[in-house]
Amino acid sequence: MEYSKVWLITGASKGLGLALAKQLLKKGHQVAATSRTIKGLTDEFGENYSASFLPLEVDLTSEPSIKNAIALTIARFNRIDVVVNNAGFGTGGALEELTQQEIKQSFEVNFFAVIKVIQQALPYMRRQRSGHIINISSIAGFAPGTGWSVYGAAKSAINGVSEGLANELKPLGINVSIVSPGWFRTSFAKEESIYLSKTEITDYEHIRTAHSKFKSTDGNQIGDPDQVAEVLLKLVVEPNPPMNLFMGSDAYDRAWSKIESLTNTMKDWKQVSVSTDFK
Repeated sequence: MEYSKVWLITGASKGLGLALAKQLLKKGHQVAATSRTIKGLTDEFGENYSASFLPLEVDLTSEPSIKNAIALTIARFNRIDVVVNNAGFGTGGALEELTQQEIKQSFEVNFFAVIKVIQQALPYMRRQRSGHIINISSIAGFAPGTGWSVYGAAKSAINGVSEGLANELKPLGINVSIVSPGWFRTSFAKEESIYLSKTEITDYEHIRTAHSKFKSTDGNQIGDPDQVAEVLLKLVVEPNPPMNLFMGSDAYDRAWSKIESLTNTMKDWKQVSVSTDFK
């Protein structure tokens, strides 16, 4: 095994974050894990990894709470090698149906919390002149599905800021990767992980159909969460890790379909695109 790394994982009490934290601990790494409640973590991990595991109760919408969590991580482990921004939830509904507060809450957790974590972790990573930031996006951030426009927008914003951030940090020895999963067999299709708009407009019944289909996948998703650790461990030892990694055959196929469609559209409309240049 490569030398033990210190991982900070947000949203580690369930889903991909939980599976990742458990696998990393089994492999001898040190893990600081955040959740909205300590109980959510201690119920899952118990005392088996007390020396290498730091459970952290964190409000990811609060900068002081995040700052304190990262300071505690440094105090325990002396460094942070990998930050995995995993916490988030799905926001479903037609744009017209969602309130401003519902949209704001989605961005607070799915986008702005990620920014806050990165900003608080970077002073330590810059001092180390090393580190890897892994932002867990979604295939919905690259190729949004029906009824998830706001969720897709928040994840798309993560993609954009990650690509810009990578340019800023590469000269400092810090890597940034966007990991975009498809459907994994976690709790993400359950009510505890998704929020659907309370307002329902009759004309958007096709969205209700799409949401029902999504929820019906629960327990049958193609992705195995226990394989995520192997993927991320490979990612963090690569000298030139990929900027975008689509995780799962469904995510890969959906991304490739969009890339092919975009390529064809660009070719078809090339003459129009270049027609605005000075003659």
